[in-house]
Amino acid sequence: MLRKIFTGRRARISLIGAASLLTGLLASAAPGRAADVDLAPFKESLARFQSKPSFKAAGPAFDARKCMAGKSIVSIPVSSENTFTAAIEKEMKAIADRVGFKFTTWENQGTSQQWAQGVNAAIVQKASLIDLLAGTDPRTLVPQILAAKQAGIPVVASHDNGIEQRAEMMKYVDGDAVVDYRTVGNILADWAIVKREGKLNALVLIATGPLATGLIQSGVEQELKKCATCTSKTVNVPPVDWATRLTPTVQSALTADPTINYIITIYDGMTQFVVPGVILANAQDRVLIDGFNGTPGALSLIQQGRVDMTIGESLAWVARAVLDANMRRVCGLTPVNDPLIPFYLFDASNAKEAGTPPEVSKGYGDAYVAGYNKLWMMD
Repeated sequence: MLRKIFTGRRARISLIGAASLLTGLLASAAPGRAADVDLAPFKESLARFQSKPSFKAAGPAFDARKCMAGKSIVSIPVSSENTFTAAIEKEMKAIADRVGFKFTTWENQGTSQQWAQGVNAAIVQKASLIDLLAGTDPRTLVPQILAAKQAGIPVVASHDNGIEQRAEMMKYVDGDAVVDYRTVGNILADWAIVKREGKLNALVLIATGPLATGLIQSGVEQELKKCATCTSKTVNVPPVDWATRLTPTVQSALTADPTINYIITIYDGMTQFVVPGVILANAQDRVLIDGFNGTPGALSLIQQGRVDMTIGESLAWVARAVLDANMRRVCGLTPVNDPLIPFYLFDASNAKEAGTPPEVSKGYGDAYVAGYNKLWMMD
């Protein structure tokens, strides 16, 4: 291609001009030279997430059975059809049964009207606390939340926002159980930079809607700016459009730019639609994929060699961290600033630890089980 361009223009440009054209084309065709990037800081930032997570208490120990006796929590997930939240809800119910308090999940299909009905029902039931879980948007429930507060029932948002978004969230709710979403973005970018040895040209797929998206995207961009030889393009595909738009979007992007060598999906639920796009573009030999959540589907794709890495969260661990924060609030204890939900990286070297086929919460170790039992004085 370069020879044809040079030959076609030889009659019109000087040798110096041709050399400049060649240099420019080469610069645009490759993100940069690995020698220009020190990979050590990126590798160091990844290292702490490549060992089995250890348990860290978010606050002092307390007698959960004693202080939760006679109390109740109503949890309203973003959608009961969401396998991620369904797994957390199931685990929280089992834990509540062991501790000895009433835990109710408000089943819904993800509409704000159904969320409002859940808050109203919790008020009628005189719940001790209402938890909006993993995306149930309090901004759409202002009248209902106000009614709950007037009834003396605190409303919290769990696994929904980052610490940086707390001030905004507190305009609507009484508390939260945050996730370090900016670090998620850092990890996604650092991993891709290291895997491409600084020669990264990334397609970053975001999904506006969830509050987490902005922080994850910011974390990705923060790290990419540290890599002078890296380039990227960001495309937004909201969750409602994943099934119809992701595959053709990926195919089109990879066909238009044959130098793209990595796809960062900020939620790994995207990967089931991204992989077909890579295959249709015949780019599976040059493009790697990573994402966040550690869903069984993404872990299965890692085992098949179609996805490179996912940042996993043990949903059984998440359930305990959320309940720990909620119980402290119900019991009148000091609220936790950060529930300390850990991340663990799965790639080809350890994806089988999640089971074959992969199972929710498998592969993270069990340090959290004894940790929370001791924290709640349940040994």
